[in-house]
Amino acid sequence: MQPHKYHIHLNGQEKQALRQLKNNGKTERRLADRARIILGTADWVAVDEISTRLGLHRTTVIFWRQRFVADQQQGRPVGERLRDRPRSGRPVQFTPAQVAQIKAVACEQSAKLELPLSRFSLSEIALWIKQADIVATISASTIWRLLHHDAIRPWYYRGWLFSRDPDFVAKASVILELYQRRWHGQPLGRHEYVLSADEKSALQILARTQPTLAPCAGQAGRYEFEYVRNGTLAYLAALDIGSGQVFGRTDATTGIVPFGHLVDLVIQRPPYATAERVFWIVDGGSSHHPSTAPARLQQAYPNIIVVHTPTHASWLNQIELYFSIVQRKVLTPLDLPDRVAVAERILNFQERYDRTAKPFRWKFTRQDLQERLQALADTKSENL
Repeated sequence: MQPHKYHIHLNGQEKQALRQLKNNGKTERRLADRARIILGTADWVAVDEISTRLGLHRTTVIFWRQRFVADQQQGRPVGERLRDRPRSGRPVQFTPAQVAQIKAVACEQSAKLELPLSRFSLSEIALWIKQADIVATISASTIWRLLHHDAIRPWYYRGWLFSRDPDFVAKASVILELYQRRWHGQPLGRHEYVLSADEKSALQILARTQPTLAPCAGQAGRYEFEYVRNGTLAYLAALDIGSGQVFGRTDATTGIVPFGHLVDLVIQRPPYATAERVFWIVDGGSSHHPSTAPARLQQAYPNIIVVHTPTHASWLNQIELYFSIVQRKVLTPLDLPDRVAVAERILNFQERYDRTAKPFRWKFTRQDLQERLQALADTKSENL
């Protein structure tokens, strides 16, 4: 085969460097494609074939093939041959110090700057830095570009809650082991079960003053903002983490008695009635308080073992995942006339859910918890 003008000959080192770029998952897509273009050309693959394989225009393939040959003749490193050349553009408007000051303002709480704001917007940042004489003039779009470079978004807030339970690690570790079907280091037997239970309390029964409208082409579903409150309802449920089955009931309110009825509903049916042990994971609410619930429930059902989550750690309780599904699929938006209708919808959904129920794929383990806590401790010590 006769060599053509832009045939590319690669030595072993160049081939290895290009293959690493092509196969490394962290390589930018455009650089990986350019490496594939060069490797394909070196293997005598036609331009049209390369463009078809990579989904690129044939002129793009020709351009990078020619660029690579020219840079190879000039002795440039392989990595530089595939990168874009620096482009001319508008002169830099702001000094590095000014850019740093702009970003510092965006990262400051607006209240600490004596502004009557709870959060910054782009226009508010622009106004502040002009008044502070950081720059003479700047647009909101320029501020957005500067902040976007470092993923700074001062108009976004997320809530957080840190558990201050002194026994957090011990309590959380027990629950995470139960999710792996282990208790005090020993595997659970065939006739031992783990249930996650809680209450979804004070569900408002809302009847809209106008009928809810279904979505249509180019129009989202709509519901009337004005409503009539017709009381509240409580939904109590227990999730078998091994099968994904949910057992639940509704009541007018929560409390020791309603929760006891839920326990009766579950524990009196097979296979739990004859199980060796049934672990109930619950939080420290008044319906199943740590000081009273274990003895009370075990007196009624000797095979029950109550396990409490740490304070402010509801994310450890898998039933919250199911409640999230109920909130999104059943209760949002809500337009039902009375308690009976809401209870019927919830329990009908539960029945429907159970027909195809699968256990949640819980991946967070005790080892993951220890590694996360160690990483937090290391970060804290570095900042001291």
